[in-house]
Amino acid sequence: MEPFKHLISRTVVMPAANIDTDQIIPARFLTTTTREGLGARLFADWRYDAEGRPRPDFVLNRPEADGCRILVAGRNFGCGSSREHAPWALTDYGFRAVISTEIADIFRNNSLKNGLLPVVVEPAVSDWLLAHPGSELSLDVATRTLTLPTGVAVEFPLEAFAQHCLLEGVDELGYLLARSADIAAYEAQA
Repeated sequence: MEPFKHLISRTVVMPAANIDTDQIIPARFLTTTTREGLGARLFADWRYDAEGRPRPDFVLNRPEADGCRILVAGRNFGCGSSREHAPWALTDYGFRAVISTEIADIFRNNSLKNGLLPVVVEPAVSDWLLAHPGSELSLDVATRTLTLPTGVAVEFPLEAFAQHCLLEGVDELGYLLARSADIAAYEAQA
């Protein structure tokens, strides 16, 4: 996993509330155990028509979405069934962060374990972001700060262990493996 320290990116805005994991990555694409290729299936039912052609009016199919690494969504993003494939699809597409006023707990935890930063903001900040698609934002994981193009900086919640893992580019298993010498020494004392 790539360390996540600081990100400057434009935003893609999806203002809908209650975007669930089946909309993020439809269940028919859950046959893989790797993340590669899932980005092409991200929001598949909204992104493509019945013949598989890109819908020109869908936000990810517009030229202004190219290169954007931050998704701004309506409240309650990632609700629904637990599926790690949802953050896999978002990161495989190229997103590194999702911003909303509310992010479902299981989705948030799966995201943090896979290098996707879930950022929860107050409604006033969300309203500004939703009204200004394509804005260039700055995210700083070390200071837990989101900076708007207006210069306004807001703090966002991030549990200390999750912050450490993001900054180091490790998941929980990687964190433990990095301490294998200490674990072996402890076990040798027993």
